[in-house]
Amino acid sequence: MEIQKQPVAKVELLIRKPVAEVFEAFVDPDLITRFWFDRSTGRLEANKTVRWHWELINGTAEVRVKAIEEHRRILIEWGNGDSSTVEWTFFPRSADATYVRVVNSGFAGDGDEIVGQALESTGGFALVLAAAKAFLEHGIDLRIVADRF
Repeated sequence: MEIQKQPVAKVELLIRKPVAEVFEAFVDPDLITRFWFDRSTGRLEANKTVRWHWELINGTAEVRVKAIEEHRRILIEWGNGDSSTVEWTFFPRSADATYVRVVNSGFAGDGDEIVGQALESTGGFALVLAAAKAFLEHGIDLRIVADRF
C-alpha cells in the first residue's frame, strides 16, 4: 500500500483558562514539567534549542524553536535524528477559555513507519492536552503521561 497523503497527528481540546495562562504553560519549563516531561534546559524562545527529559524512560528530545507568537502559536522541530514539526495554536474562545490545537507533521520512514508515528503522536498529544487541562483547570497532576510507559 502506498501512502497518497502524508499523515499528520492532530489533537484539539478546550482548556477553561485565559489564553495567556495556557500559552505560558507550554513555554515555561516550571509549568510544562508539571504535566508532560520531567525537566527542560530552558524556556521556549524563538531560535533557541532546548532539551526535554523524561526520567522514567530515560528519554530526551532536542527541541528547536522555529517560531513563537505570544499567546497565539508555538512552532518547533524535535527529535533525535529524524525530526518532525509540532505546531501549537491557541484560540481564545472567551476571556476564560482557550481552544488548543496541536499538529505534528513531517514524519520520516517508509509508509508503515510514518503511519505508526502519526498514530503514536496523536495518542501522545491527546494525553498531553488532557494532562494540561487537568493541571491548569484543577491543579491536578494526573501523571497520565508518565503512567503511559
